[in-house]
Amino acid sequence: MKKQRVSLISLGCAKNLVDAEVMLGHLPPDRYEITTDEASADIIVVNTCAFIEEAKEESVETILDIAEHKESGQCRLLIVAGCMPQRYRDDLAKELPEVDLFIGTGDAPRIVELIEGWNAKAPPSQISTPDYLYDHETPRLRSSPFYSTYVKIAEGCDNRCSFCVIPDIRGTLRSRTIPSVVLEVERLVAEGVKEINLIAQDVTAYGIDRSGKSELVVLLRELVKIENLQWLRLLYAYPDGISDELLDLIAAEEKICNYLDVPLQHIDDLVLKRMSRRVDEAAIRQLISRIRHRLPDATLRTSLIVGFPGETDIQFNKLLAFVNEGLFDRVGVFRYSREEGTPAADLGDQIPARIKRARYHKLMKAQSRVSFRKNRELVGQIEPVLVEGFSEETELLLRGRSIRQAPDVDGQVYITTGRAEVGEIVPLRITDSTEYDLIGEIVGSGEEE
Repeated sequence: MKKQRVSLISLGCAKNLVDAEVMLGHLPPDRYEITTDEASADIIVVNTCAFIEEAKEESVETILDIAEHKESGQCRLLIVAGCMPQRYRDDLAKELPEVDLFIGTGDAPRIVELIEGWNAKAPPSQISTPDYLYDHETPRLRSSPFYSTYVKIAEGCDNRCSFCVIPDIRGTLRSRTIPSVVLEVERLVAEGVKEINLIAQDVTAYGIDRSGKSELVVLLRELVKIENLQWLRLLYAYPDGISDELLDLIAAEEKICNYLDVPLQHIDDLVLKRMSRRVDEAAIRQLISRIRHRLPDATLRTSLIVGFPGETDIQFNKLLAFVNEGLFDRVGVFRYSREEGTPAADLGDQIPARIKRARYHKLMKAQSRVSFRKNRELVGQIEPVLVEGFSEETELLLRGRSIRQAPDVDGQVYITTGRAEVGEIVPLRITDSTEYDLIGEIVGSGEEE
């Protein structure tokens, strides 16, 4: 029997990527062959994102582009998976007749059943309740580099921010057990993974659904015992979940990256209240002070939203001034997206798109100056760098990431002098920098400070 060729395109965040890898892992290799060439695929899966309007637009554009392979290629079955179907269910079938099958965020383990049970007369939407949680025994075909990967420690979210659709798309908080996470990480490290990125909608909420309190520190204490694990990175930490105990553990354990991604969204108290955030400006500033006291050299990243309903010029300028203080090394900026079904969508004083766009550019420009200044301060220092391959511009330069740079969202390091293998972590002296990238040369271990 001829194998069916399957191509999968995953859009959006790292959590989506793990879902896609779980889907691929469930395809028996004796019956299915994975390909990156959509034109030669019998089955194409698009794993979608629906977090904000831009993500939905990218998802729809990708689906329509891929749908052309049903006419020009050999694709017989087009599947749309993930956040968009989970959120819009039957509506998508009317809008996208090109798609044969829609499946939700919890349907990855059913992929073979759904493919083999599909027929043109069946309802196109086969979406179940979003209550699935993978574990260490779940088959997973990794698509990330051999030296770095993501491990999802929890699914769903209970925070209920007024602008966010995640609880509706992915359900309530569900944490994996500590033994399950440890067993998966042990296996990954045995396979050669050096950097483990722990992900969840809020890693600090890990375990609260089981015991009523965060179990993140307990988990980390088990993970750092794993031999040959070199970098352990946390993505993403809700501000009021960052305890002194967690900070002290990060400071004490060399394997835990001195890096925190703390989505703040804003700094103005009234805006934060309308966002249904549990922190105010005083709490945020106290948190930053605690982090800097216990982790003086920590790399801090945050995300901010401009143009939230009712955001005045004064409130935006306060946010701009906050960014200009240079408290964060990295900042991601989003224009508020009015998402139906969220409390914020019903708020008055919605901000025009042109104002949101102007505020976005002002904030990004301010942060680029901060980032450039902070990168310049690293010149002369020796940093551990994970080598990832050759530069996209020339094979004369190696590229990698400093321990200060998370995969996919931060900049890169360009290596001008020295040799190293892909996946190797080497000491690098920073010799120059740009706004977001670093430049350096590999040094001998005897020079490392």
